Amino acid sequence: MLVTSALTRLATATTPVDRTTAYGSHPDQVYDVRAPSGPARGVTALVVHGGFWRPAYDRAHATGQSEALATNGFHVATIEYRRAAEGGWPDLRDDVTAAAAAVVADEGLPDPVVLVGHSAGGHLVLWLQHHPAVRPALAGTVALAPCADLHLVHRLGLDGDAALALLGVPPEDDPQAWDAADPARLGAPPRPVRILHGEADDRVPLEVSTSYLEEVGGDTALGMLPGVDHFALIDPTSAAFTRVGEVLDAVSPRLGFSS
Repeated sequence: MLVTSALTRLATATTPVDRTTAYGSHPDQVYDVRAPSGPARGVTALVVHGGFWRPAYDRAHATGQSEALATNGFHVATIEYRRAAEGGWPDLRDDVTAAAAAVVADEGLPDPVVLVGHSAGGHLVLWLQHHPAVRPALAGTVALAPCADLHLVHRLGLDGDAALALLGVPPEDDPQAWDAADPARLGAPPRPVRILHGEADDRVPLEVSTSYLEEVGGDTALGMLPGVDHFALIDPTSAAFTRVGEVLDAVSPRLGFSS
């Protein structure tokens, strides 16, 4: 009930999106674009929502987060992707890469791009940063309470073993597929990665992020936030959301602002 209440609040929009653009023929193969509501940074925030990769959770709960980023000068592209009850990784993987390629090619959106993902969306942006579809335009990645170590998410059985549902088979049956889908097995990131994780997160424990950093090294950093739960990091009304803005400033290029 608390999760449902949080998602309902986060899905409340105060302004409509500027446009919704399709990158494929399926109804979920779309992304919403918001232009900056004030001076523009000249940077696109590509937002990937969470929800443990499950069909019940769509981009609606990233509404407040996306609006706030636009208010702070970002062009925002909030992507949707196909989600399945079991074994959905191949379609989901193909969708996020196709969506990223479409956003990078979108003439109405500036380069460079900063990837922003929460929870399962954090897993997806940490994975996506390694893909050639986005890497040439990528400035950095911000992951919020991410499912960053997929093998650990499985071992902890988070959300009824959502990681097993995503891949469809346990890691011992297809270790190659699991390694390819797990950001913690992909090596050092190509651009700076900044992670924020609440110490009071009971949905994705902090140890999932610390494990990722131990595995990959490189230009990575973790901000551990005392007393912060799972959803505060995408709630613009929370004190923790201020830290999100600070981290985005840190990884965004110093391009200045334009009207």
